[in-house]
Amino acid sequence: MADLLDEADARFRALQSYRATLHSVGRNGDRQVVHYFYRKPGWVRIDCVEPHRGAVLIYDPGARKLRLWSFGLGFGWGFGFAPLSLAPDNPLVRSPRGHTIDRSDVGALFENLQALRAGGSYTPIDAGTIAGEPALGFEVAGAAGVVVAGVHRNLVWLAQDTLFPRRVDSFDGADELVETVELVDADLDVDFPERFFAP
Repeated sequence: MADLLDEADARFRALQSYRATLHSVGRNGDRQVVHYFYRKPGWVRIDCVEPHRGAVLIYDPGARKLRLWSFGLGFGWGFGFAPLSLAPDNPLVRSPRGHTIDRSDVGALFENLQALRAGGSYTPIDAGTIAGEPALGFEVAGAAGVVVAGVHRNLVWLAQDTLFPRRVDSFDGADELVETVELVDADLDVDFPERFFAP
């Protein structure tokens, strides 16, 4: 019988695209706010709000490259500035917690959760609310000593109606909070403009 993680994973695999605003807070209080856009088979666009307001990153899964506009799309074209073209694991564009743009989508989250659960544990959490909206939750923990992408245990809250992630708390092998990520204003199966990922 499928559990909540399997059901949420299956629903994500049926999606073609989504957009959401991500708010993340790391263990040192460092904050990030981005508008995040995703379209299969792996296109990602990130419009930064905090701390690098105006920066835009677009990942092309076919070329396995990302382009970075430090000051926004179109800035400086008349002055000879072109976007930087970088590998997805370039230190310049990795998050403070080591995340790379090619492994930043909800599908990658579910893959990591499934890897932690294999040999580890899965525990449902009583229904609750996130930002005033009904949510369902579960905890996934790796087996002793198992860490996936720097995480040993996750608390995950999903929107009750869509099973799309709303909040994820990640803990390291010492059970210290690594990061809290909240996804707000999620919109699923978005019909993006033709050039949205290739301006």
